[in-house]
Amino acid sequence: MLSFETCNAARLRRDPKYDGCFFTAVKTTGIYCRPVCPAKHPLTRNVAYYPTAAAAEAAGYRPCLRCRPETAPFCPAWNGTRATVARAVKLINEGALDEDNVVTLATRLGISSRHLARLFERHIGATPQQLAKTLRVQRAKRLLDSGDHTMTDIAFQSGFGSLRRFNAAFAELYGRSPSSLRATRKRSVEPFRRSRG
Repeated sequence: MLSFETCNAARLRRDPKYDGCFFTAVKTTGIYCRPVCPAKHPLTRNVAYYPTAAAAEAAGYRPCLRCRPETAPFCPAWNGTRATVARAVKLINEGALDEDNVVTLATRLGISSRHLARLFERHIGATPQQLAKTLRVQRAKRLLDSGDHTMTDIAFQSGFGSLRRFNAAFAELYGRSPSSLRATRKRSVEPFRRSRG
């Protein structure tokens, strides 16, 4: 993880070179952002920095609806440091924890689940389960933004085992339901479509 000073300077400059290298969490709002977020800068004493979106979410922060941190390039901090972590992330991204558990994933990697948890804590800053949840919500958010799929289709295409878990994950992360997010997006896109029509 980069130093607080490096992250802070990059955030204040809105430096695109650091996009995806860290995430800024604002203690007063409970929201985390990309370093390039166009929102007004919070006071330095009110921020904390995390190496990944999953780490910020594990600490209790919600993603910013303005800069959409789920679209940031994935944090390269872990990249090249541990082949095991890279392989685990790839498997999780492919759905390894959608139906199986961490013990099964660790067995596939040839290590214990305890060792996998230590590696994730060191390189990702979150548990494998938290990363899986973050990736599921990110896939669901993209599907919500990109079409008119039913909520049930989005839930299952994103890797959630049920519509109830899908709704709960969104409520926990965004503080609102997926249908509420979709309605907000449609309201903001509609005037743009009319003005172009």
